[in-house]
Amino acid sequence: MRRTVVPIAWCMVAIFMMIMVMMEKTVAGNVLDARRQGMIPIAAFTAKGDGARLKTALEEGLDQGLTVNEIKEILIQMYAYAGFPRSLEGLKLFLVVLDERKARGIVDETGKDATRLPVGTDRYVLGTAVQTKIAGKPVEGPVYEFAPVINTFLREHLFGDIFGRDVLDFQDRELATAAALASLPAETQLRSHLKGCLNVGLSSQHLKEFVTVLETKVGKSEAQMAARLLDDILQQ
Repeated sequence: MRRTVVPIAWCMVAIFMMIMVMMEKTVAGNVLDARRQGMIPIAAFTAKGDGARLKTALEEGLDQGLTVNEIKEILIQMYAYAGFPRSLEGLKLFLVVLDERKARGIVDETGKDATRLPVGTDRYVLGTAVQTKIAGKPVEGPVYEFAPVINTFLREHLFGDIFGRDVLDFQDRELATAAALASLPAETQLRSHLKGCLNVGLSSQHLKEFVTVLETKVGKSEAQMAARLLDDILQQ
């Protein structure tokens, strides 16, 4: 049993408030704006390791309103899905893109930095709350019984440390995650995170637009898999 660091009631209220604040930003209407559309190929090509197409996506993402820190955050998050090498290569390429744009006289918006979590925040409890919100229920099953430490890592690090950074909100992060999983591909995980997109407030129409962006910017096979899974989810 995990040691309780702070009173449970205070901890859960604090976590609830943090989650609500992080989810305040909503999508206008049923349209993915240019900024969010730009996230999709960045995440996809980082996961694929396709440097040439990623460079184009990074340029387009900046032109579509993404800040430098938002793109950095996508590239950092991708290591949890595609590994450190892909994430580091993406960051290195982004530095090249920024230097080239600076040489052309383009000044890109830096954007906000991540807010530090309150002192005493229990990353495991925070991550469990975030994971449960995205999944729509507590996450359990044979895999986590077989290797329980993997769920500890997911909760403390992915959903606590990474998703707890407020440079991107949950909708942003789930779109980026779905794009990466479609590109790897990782079908079972993609199904889970398409559901997660709905659980954090994206609509079915937003996800249909997500599929359209995958098809036009990433590839037909990725889009077809995402469309098939989405249709199945929406029919349930």
